[in-house]
Amino acid sequence: MRIISYNVNGLRAAIKKGLIEWLKTDPADIICLQEIKAEKENIDVALIEDLGYETYWFSAQKKGYSGVAIFTKIKIDNIVYGSKIEQSDFEGRVIRADFGDISLINAYYPSGTSGEGRQTYKYKWLDEFLDYLNELKKTRKHLIICGDYNIAHKALDIHDPKGNKNSSGFLPEERAWMDKFLANGFVDTFRTIHPDEPHCYSWWSQRFPSVRLQNKGWRIDYICITEDLKDKLTDAKIYPDVKQSDHCPIYAAFKL
Repeated sequence: MRIISYNVNGLRAAIKKGLIEWLKTDPADIICLQEIKAEKENIDVALIEDLGYETYWFSAQKKGYSGVAIFTKIKIDNIVYGSKIEQSDFEGRVIRADFGDISLINAYYPSGTSGEGRQTYKYKWLDEFLDYLNELKKTRKHLIICGDYNIAHKALDIHDPKGNKNSSGFLPEERAWMDKFLANGFVDTFRTIHPDEPHCYSWWSQRFPSVRLQNKGWRIDYICITEDLKDKLTDAKIYPDVKQSDHCPIYAAFKL
């Protein structure tokens, strides 16, 4: 099972920048997209289906905002739209696909960069989401949680930890939530394979075009798994040279 997670920052824009051509290279069996900013009827789905993917969409109620999607070449046994948490579902943030006894959750975590109100909501969402995962684990023990977490966990995951210590996405409370999340039985696949590798980022600010060229980024996209899947993990990568978005795709592979 090969999985890609990718915040495309607008699916229509990403398609114009070559997303379909990249998908033609068969980068993974399952593609999890965040911030699609579109509904299924806005996209020429045949372009994706012709590559062998079935597509599942959970868009925000607000047009042109948020939203997640799963494209898969592996047959899904069950699909669940949303987490049954009202505001999160209104914003199209969580979609779950079951493959046998494994549940894949594709999530677009809120950003707090637009102001104090959204930062407060981000903390609320994080707590609600962890409760949702812990409840789900009671019946679905094998979980893969991929997406844009909007948090750089460690100093190793951000190009300027000192300069960003007061920035949303690297605040002590957000990093503490990541500590708590991992302590609840979850594993960061990238750091399992590459525990100390520096300068590995998945997002670069668009405000300064030179930032990506200089690799002054943040690692805020993750594929995390329950500890019982750790021995099934065979690879994890980041693809900074794929550039249809201000994020880049991340990858994990499992032998199941």
